[in-house]
Amino acid sequence: MKSFDHWQLQDAKSKLSRVVKSARTSGPQFITVHGHEEAVILSINDYKNLLKAKGTLIDFFQSSPLMDVDLSLDRAKDYSRDVDL
Repeated sequence: MKSFDHWQLQDAKSKLSRVVKSARTSGPQFITVHGHEEAVILSINDYKNLLKAKGTLIDFFQSSPLMDVDLSLDRAKDYSRDVDL
């Protein structure tokens, strides 16, 4: 399992080479500002994996756990109501 490291912004700036190396060898490196995560450094391989297509939209819907739910999509055929303008 990859370890996740947090760096304060000023430390990340002064040790950028180390942050990049850690991203490559240990996984994503989180950059914090005033204790809040603001950015993340990823290895190029992790980044490319995020960009890879995970299948088509049809594949996504067909793999849904709701695939077999009987859902009625019929619209009411009654007339619209009168609106005073």
